[in-house]
Amino acid sequence: MNPLFTHLFDDAAIFPPFSAELPDAVAAHRARLESGLAPLLGPFVCSADRLGAITGPPVRVSVVLPAADTPVTSNPSVTVVAIEAPDAAPTYSEVPCYSEIACAEIDAVRLAALRAAGLRLKLRTGGVRGEMFPSENLLARALWTAVRSGVAFKLTAGLHDPIRHRDPVTGFEHHGFLNVLLATARALQGYDIERTLADQDGERVAAGVAGIDDVLAKAVRHHFISFGTCSISEPVDGLLRYRLLPEDPR
Repeated sequence: MNPLFTHLFDDAAIFPPFSAELPDAVAAHRARLESGLAPLLGPFVCSADRLGAITGPPVRVSVVLPAADTPVTSNPSVTVVAIEAPDAAPTYSEVPCYSEIACAEIDAVRLAALRAAGLRLKLRTGGVRGEMFPSENLLARALWTAVRSGVAFKLTAGLHDPIRHRDPVTGFEHHGFLNVLLATARALQGYDIERTLADQDGERVAAGVAGIDDVLAKAVRHHFISFGTCSISEPVDGLLRYRLLPEDPR
């Protein structure tokens, strides 16, 4: 499998807009881990207040905290592999911790402090309202600054589709995860990336991603760790549509 896609999709099925019931979402996640989808999957994403409801064999979980000092409930069915918190330093040192900062608030000084604290960055790229989707300019500035500052990041919301597009139902302008992968590569090479994020030509963007060699792919994923998606099928369908997977792994 292309290393660009390994463990790229964090399973956020219990969050909007899909909002699956927790037992169903956990069962589906475990089933995917036993299928050909396993190499594509990151951890299951769960809010701290729902951790205690997870039962069965241990599941790798990225825990979303409402505040940095929120305690994480111990549960033998949960293996905590990451912490996601609002714009504050989480008080957990055993696993990677992501601090969520709005794209408009990103600058080099702030990310230098984040890196010095040993934290990663979480960027929100969508949501249930149009204003939750950052513009290409804002996202480009945030990604560029993260790459140049040596900060690892994850994205969340609005990235089910691989290519930048306008949703015909909501009218929201969605970013594409292939656009972000390619933009990260080009930021590493020193290129301006706003045009890459805005590109809606799927074949062109996919060709650019396919042209990333293994060395550059490793550098890209050193920065772009993963993104949370409430659907695993939709991004997989997108990779198949642009012939970026050799076969359907399901």
